[in-house]
Amino acid sequence: MNAGIEILLEAPRFVVVAKPSGLLVHRGWGDDPVTALELVRDRVGRWVYPVHRLDRATSGALLFALDPEAARALHDRFEAGEVQKRYLALVRGVPPEEALIDHAIPRREGGPRVPAVTEVRRLHAGDHLALVEARPRTGRLHQVRRHLKHISHPVIGDANYGKGALNRLYRDQFGLARLALHAAEIAFLDPWTGAPVRVAAPLPDDLSAPLERIGVPAAAWALRE
Repeated sequence: MNAGIEILLEAPRFVVVAKPSGLLVHRGWGDDPVTALELVRDRVGRWVYPVHRLDRATSGALLFALDPEAARALHDRFEAGEVQKRYLALVRGVPPEEALIDHAIPRREGGPRVPAVTEVRRLHAGDHLALVEARPRTGRLHQVRRHLKHISHPVIGDANYGKGALNRLYRDQFGLARLALHAAEIAFLDPWTGAPVRVAAPLPDDLSAPLERIGVPAAAWALRE
């Protein structure tokens, strides 16, 4: 499993890794025998502290702090909305070219609904599907997935908010056996140096290969300024 965790950036007080789909961030969100936290800890040779979460089924850029003080400082950046996150998602149907979704959802499971905003931009339109870019301005539970469902364009492969028959169709015909959601980029200012940090996580093979079979061109998911 160590080979499944790629370190994208290692800084003095934090690391950014590429989490594969299917891997839990830490055991507090489940009882999996292996988690991203443990794999990253073993790779860097010291204890690490998760700063934010990615759902088990979501792949992409994941930030860990290397000490408790750094974890607090980076978490504060997230809470203040000073961290930019870019997701790629394959969705059912063809949404508008651009949309601003302002729809309250819970911050955590069972909690009250709180304001949540996500910017969505269509990158490619196909036959009854589209590849979109989602930029959440807030950090709520399953925010991108819930917001895309809210505008009737759920993520393909989403067992919670999508349709099982459609998910099975894409799995059987195109080999898409995972949630088609990827945290493609994270950007923020280093709390200690003030330098801009921008880290991109390449699309993994278990998502890029099905997208190519579906007919989504690689140019559609290329990194954009």
